This record gives sequence, C-alpha cells and structure tokens, in this order.
Amino acid sequence: LLKKADFVLLYEIDTRLKRILSKELADFNNYDIIWDDFLYRDVKEDLKKYNYENIYIVANLPYYITTPIVSKFVMETIPANEIAIMIQKEVAERLSAPVGTKEYGQITVLLNYYFNIEKIIDVDRKAFYPTPNVDSAVIKMIRKDNLEDLTSFEHFDKLVKDSFQFKRKTIKNNLINKYNLDIVSKVLEKYGYDLSMRSEKIPYYVFVEISNELLK
Repeated sequence: LLKKADFVLLYEIDTRLKRILSKELADFNNYDIIWDDFLYRDVKEDLKKYNYENIYIVANLPYYITTPIVSKFVMETIPANEIAIMIQKEVAERLSAPVGTKEYGQITVLLNYYFNIEKIIDVDRKAFYPTPNVDSAVIKMIRKDNLEDLTSFEHFDKLVKDSFQFKRKTIKNNLINKYNLDIVSKVLEKYGYDLSMRSEKIPYYVFVEISNELLK
C-alpha cells in the first residue's frame, strides 16, 4: 500500500507490532499509524488533519468482527470511494449476494443501498499459516454517486431487520402487527411482488420505498 498510495493511514490494535513495523517500514515516510481499536475510533475526526481527494479503505478484517466493522463504514458514512476487504468466504457471498438467492439477507439490503458490491477473488485457506478452518474472499464495495431518497435510515434499518427476522417466513408474517400491511402490499404490487413472498426475493430499492411510504 505504501508503494501505491500517496499516503496511508493505518489502524492497528496490536502494539506488539510496533517494533516490527518500525523496522519493516523504515524506508517509508508516507504513513501514520494509529495504535487503537478501529471500532472505537472517530474516523472522520482522524481524517481532519489530512488533505485528500480520494479515500480507499483496504483491509484484511478479523473475521469475528467483520459485521461490526462493515456496519461502521455504513453508519458513520466514512467518505471512501472504494472499499476492498478480505473476509470469510461465506460472509463475502452474503454481502455480495444477488437478490433472490439464499445468501441475500438483511446486511445485503442495507449495503446495497450505499454500495455496488462484487466479489473479486476467492482465497484458499492454504494461503495462510497457520491454516484457518475457513476459506476467504476479497470483495470490492464502490460507493454509489446517487442514492435513492430515504426519509429515515433508522426506520429503513428496522424495517429490513424485521423483514428478515425469520428467513423462512413470508414478508407478511414477519411484518404483521408491526407495520401497516396495506401500505406494504401497495408498494410490493407496484413492482410485481406481494405479501406472500419471502424477503430474499425483494430488491433493496423496494424496501427503501416501503420505508418512505410507511413514514408518510
């Protein structure tokens, strides 16, 4: 990264690497390292001291906190042009899943609102030492230039969570007694869907419109 980028801001929680990195990166001066837990950083505040045109996030994420970190990218609207991350293959397939597939779920819908997502390459577990118990994959997330109007992200987020609460149930059974099903049905029918469908069949932009209509 230091060879490719004008400047690199690094986050590392493991201070045991201080001595190693100071030696390994001795020939470079185009970086800063923040020795802290990325999940608890105010990244936008960290960025204020730098002048930049474009931001790219590149990471090999710890698999057990992949979802919290990806959620942080979204909820804090970190202004990245592109995000390239290596994550567990199963999670990568979920994040990049096309609508209508069994992997398509709540996190897919939320990310699809902000990003175009594609899986770039699979990485065999044998590429690592010691060998983990899972395969990996690299995905690329490109932030969309034009987002659909969304009245409330919090409401949209809750609607999507409720819609996927029980994946084997229909959207009607997941939302009944929580939302006005007449409004939900009207929006679904506009796009050729109905309440008897499972949520995995419904594109993200339909959820956006349902959320907006429910708030009117």
